[in-house]
Amino acid sequence: MIEILVFSLFIGLMAGFLAGLFGIGGGLVIVPALVILFERQAFPESSIMLMALGTSLATIMLTSLASARAHHRLGAVIWPAVFHLAPGLIVGTVLGSLFAEHLASKQLKWIFCVFLIWVALQMAFKVNLNFGARHRNKYIDGAVGSLIGFISALVGIGGGTLTVPYLASGQMSIKNAVAVSSACGFPIALGGAFSYAWLGWHVPGLPVWSVGYIYLPAFLGIVLLSTLSVPLGARLTHRLPTQKLKRYFALLLVLVATKMLW
Repeated sequence: MIEILVFSLFIGLMAGFLAGLFGIGGGLVIVPALVILFERQAFPESSIMLMALGTSLATIMLTSLASARAHHRLGAVIWPAVFHLAPGLIVGTVLGSLFAEHLASKQLKWIFCVFLIWVALQMAFKVNLNFGARHRNKYIDGAVGSLIGFISALVGIGGGTLTVPYLASGQMSIKNAVAVSSACGFPIALGGAFSYAWLGWHVPGLPVWSVGYIYLPAFLGIVLLSTLSVPLGARLTHRLPTQKLKRYFALLLVLVATKMLW
């Protein structure tokens, strides 16, 4: 248990710091780190990816609230856009969680690793997802939100890498798009975390201190330090060669994806 808590605190520290430094979602760091931790603890192989995804989304519930609050204080959150997207996001994460439970652990790893490599290429070569300029309305928001939620549940993230470019394609400024995306992380995490908890509720053989597919010791360790380390990373953004560091980090993501698949 001590090893789990210490490792989880380290995961939270690094996830928060890198999120603040690079503006990435913590799930990209949390999920592969939890897979390593759970494998070391000899958790059931068939449940490791599901537990990593569920635990990651549970932590994002708290970190997204903290982020949304900070953006709200700056007056950057356009709440009508959040309310238009939220129902679709929740429906999508529930459906994505249900779909994930019916996939083999290796298939889930492939999906996550392909997504990880895609994000790494985005970071390394500044390749931006382009939805094309379009007029947004609540119906389009609902449909796209469902897709974003579905993908987010499959890879255990808050959806920022998908939500921001979609909002920007609707002529929303990047500042507001990032703020709205931070608020949208909560309905994604809420729908996904509760779905993974419910889906794993009666699964036999899960470790003690599990709430369905959410492992509480890892959840507590991560949230304790992740919210504290985000401001540190954000402060260093303007002092360090961030773009060069992004390329090194992108290479690390590719190596992590390769190791997971190996």
